[in-house]
Amino acid sequence: MLEKIIALTNLYIDHMPKKERKKYGQFFTSMETARFMANLYEKPMEKSYVTVLDAGAGSGILSCAFLEWAEQMDCITEIELTCYENDQNVLGLLEENLEYCRKNSKKKVTYHIRTENYITSQYLDFNGMIGGNPDPVKYDYVIGNPPYMKISKNAPEATAMSEVCYGAPNLYFLFASMGLFNMKENGEMVYIIPRSWTSGAYFRRFRQYFLTFGKLEHIHLFVSRDKVFDKEEVLQETIIIKVRKTAISPAQVKITSSKSNKDFDEITSLVVPYGLVVSGEDFYVYLVTDDEEVAVLERLHRFHQTLPDIGVKMKTGLTVDFRNWDILRDEEEDGAIPLFYSQHIDHGKVQFPIRKEREYVVTDQRGLTQDNKNYLFVKRFTAKEEPRRLQCGIYLAKNYPQYAKISTQNKINFIDGLSGEMSECLVYGLYVLFNSTLYDEYYRILNGSTQVNSTEINSMPVPDVECIQEMGRKLMKTKDLSEKNCDLILEGYCG
Repeated sequence: MLEKIIALTNLYIDHMPKKERKKYGQFFTSMETARFMANLYEKPMEKSYVTVLDAGAGSGILSCAFLEWAEQMDCITEIELTCYENDQNVLGLLEENLEYCRKNSKKKVTYHIRTENYITSQYLDFNGMIGGNPDPVKYDYVIGNPPYMKISKNAPEATAMSEVCYGAPNLYFLFASMGLFNMKENGEMVYIIPRSWTSGAYFRRFRQYFLTFGKLEHIHLFVSRDKVFDKEEVLQETIIIKVRKTAISPAQVKITSSKSNKDFDEITSLVVPYGLVVSGEDFYVYLVTDDEEVAVLERLHRFHQTLPDIGVKMKTGLTVDFRNWDILRDEEEDGAIPLFYSQHIDHGKVQFPIRKEREYVVTDQRGLTQDNKNYLFVKRFTAKEEPRRLQCGIYLAKNYPQYAKISTQNKINFIDGLSGEMSECLVYGLYVLFNSTLYDEYYRILNGSTQVNSTEINSMPVPDVECIQEMGRKLMKTKDLSEKNCDLILEGYCG
């Protein structure tokens, strides 16, 4: 059945401008991906009648894939399918495809197409408000490729699900949250979504809700960012998740990976303890791909403190240069102070000046200046192909005694003491951590992007402050800032 649905969908894609589909955040699932997703469901035991939800159904590809999977389940005799779709352009195709599947299925299939807004139509139910359905419909299975589209924080969908929103949300995680709400206890959900929700403060409320009431059982990763959706140019890193609605965490999570949506017959597989994959009060999800990465997590999770716990914190640079052209200077002048960019970080040290344009600033704005004291500078952005994600430099105030104040451009981060200036040995010790292979690998597992996020850094486990200072003293004695030397020093504390 699925080949027919895919062929009709491809005709639709060819004749429907991308800008029209983009209005709904619409990207269609490939045939191989749809079949893989459907086959993640557990074989039902003694369940002859099942209910299925496909929200944001599009042309019905995933619904059809589920029906194909159900064809193999002897115990299932009847399937009731509910599809939400409010894109008028695709509704005719969806109905045509579902009717084709109904006629060609060996099971008894009934389907419903709901054209109302999937999120706002359940606003009262989701929030347990007066006027809602006291016994809303729940489903055995939820399958979905939700719309990928950012909306404003005041959009109806965002206000309808404020419990899981922070700032301007994306529809995909609202769909995932509502899908979990729509499931029966012990029901199963399989979704294909971006990986961006797995870390960071922006998605914290979503993770807390989603991973409190549901538990991950399977995660599938794609090595290639641009080979997940057929006929689509999508560079978003995408994952497939299988979630069970339960309060009980499984012992393990299965993590698989393939190069693209065409390589499901060449899958690598790994089974990881659940507590390593979903960890901490922020419910970060660590997407490990091999035993070496599991070992990285095990080593660092022995530490139970974070940077704020030991009295320091990473912050983002203060000055957005393109918004402050009028106060920037190419040359030093009276009242000018240094403005540090990522280019000033060079092999563990901070070099200034480097004869770069606009590396001085003249301002009285307190929000754009900081005390000239000891810091660890860390680049916020690195190129995808660079060998290290964490690139840092030691900044010591004594090297620039002529300045009482300095400024930092917002494309670098800096680690600062919370209650006073950091000692030199503490700065050097923090450098040992952030310049080590271990912490770079850890951050890559935590965050798949090329941006170093201060919220995530501040949540990373670190040794106690005395150990870090001791590491710093060892580094200062050796005068060797190389990654290899940092690895050797760190090895003595978390080997």
